[in-house]
Amino acid sequence: MASRAASRTAFATVALLTAAMTLTAQQQSEAAANRVRLGSATDVSRTTWNGPAFTMNGAGAIVPASMTRAIDEIRGGTGSMDVVVLSGSAPTSGSQTPECDTVMGLTGVNSCTTWTLTAASDGNNSQVNTDVRNAEFVYFAGGDQCRYAAWKGTALEASVESVVAKGGGSGGGSAGHHINSPVVYDACNGSVTSAEALANPYDRYISFTTGMLQWANYGGVINDSHFVTRDRMGRSMAFVARALKDGLTTGGAAWAVGVEEGGGSLFIDRNGMATEYGKDAYVILGDHQPEQAVDRKPLTYSGYKIWRLTPGSTFDFKNRPTCGYYLRSVTNGVADANLYSGTPVTNCGAAGSGSLAEAEPNDTRDTANDATGLSSPATLTGGMKSSSDRDYFKVTLSSGQTATVNCAVPTAYDADLYWLDSAGSTLTRSVNNGAGADESVSFTRTATGTGTYYAEMEAYSGSGTATYTCTLAKS
Repeated sequence: MASRAASRTAFATVALLTAAMTLTAQQQSEAAANRVRLGSATDVSRTTWNGPAFTMNGAGAIVPASMTRAIDEIRGGTGSMDVVVLSGSAPTSGSQTPECDTVMGLTGVNSCTTWTLTAASDGNNSQVNTDVRNAEFVYFAGGDQCRYAAWKGTALEASVESVVAKGGGSGGGSAGHHINSPVVYDACNGSVTSAEALANPYDRYISFTTGMLQWANYGGVINDSHFVTRDRMGRSMAFVARALKDGLTTGGAAWAVGVEEGGGSLFIDRNGMATEYGKDAYVILGDHQPEQAVDRKPLTYSGYKIWRLTPGSTFDFKNRPTCGYYLRSVTNGVADANLYSGTPVTNCGAAGSGSLAEAEPNDTRDTANDATGLSSPATLTGGMKSSSDRDYFKVTLSSGQTATVNCAVPTAYDADLYWLDSAGSTLTRSVNNGAGADESVSFTRTATGTGTYYAEMEAYSGSGTATYTCTLAKS
């Protein structure tokens, strides 16, 4: 009996050791960095390159049209270059190098190397970093951006930055698109839906990584992918509000760039000029603090500026436009209808201009004519075309700045002047009685940072086509 018991014990011990060894082998296999190189075994040797260039894709796959342009821009139309694809996990079926399979079919490619890296420590793998530094373009595949965010502070982060610095490029799709923005929605706590993010912009699934890859002309941006198909406009709105509230961006503004799947790709050249390929992309701007963005309460934010980029259209990230957007808001967690389309505002008061004539409809804060870019003093003109007419002009002030508005009202009607905050509350007003009575207000911003305000001209009695003229001065 004792011999049989000892045999059982020995067998169990061997079984446990075998299982442990098998598990350890599996873990080591999963954690091992895997390299597959297609094309030439020798890297291109060249001292100068013509980039940087970037491709921001809505899904994980390479988009040949935008990638071809990136390759041509970086190599200046001559010679060839090397590409590295970084992936956080290997494909579960089909080719183990799907991105490189596409890249090798494009003109001007010498080699394409796929690295599958499953551990944060792989960011310090010497062979990985050698391949990346010798390449001219680094493409982050789709998958899990949290794995990419784990490479922050490793040698790999610096290696990718060196590729861009020498005139190469970077890009990615889906998770790879996310990691190429300076504020990264990292999804390390899980993926959030638009409904969840609008209901609580501090939902536990919302987390960010900052201070990783930061490209010239692309500051203050949070990327998002699979944009229309998965209805991600709402969550990008919440991301922008969080970035503003938490100070993740500077200058009082935060931007989101959402690219649609199915071939959508935003190409950005070395001068910051972006061109959309394949499917639509959206640029969302928040330029004032949210009216409500706190934990466990629904988001309220008025007046997001949204640019819809259809295939072939452009957007200048270096000199970001102050016109051409449509406006949408979120109130108590409920977003406006038609988030993905709208009539662009075209009369926005171009920077350097000293005058702005009202453009209807401008009867609400959401449709206000934007006077932010006007030189000071500026002239605002309009008319009280009905006895219920209201005209709104948007103005931005920084801390300590004073705005003074003096309005000459024609004798055809009586109009009153209001100065409103971003939520629409009246801060000061001028309500002189009588047709033709002039109105004047002055306001100084004492809060820190930048704030958005509205000058509202409101018909009190009478109406007509006669023009009122307001002088807006900032000091």
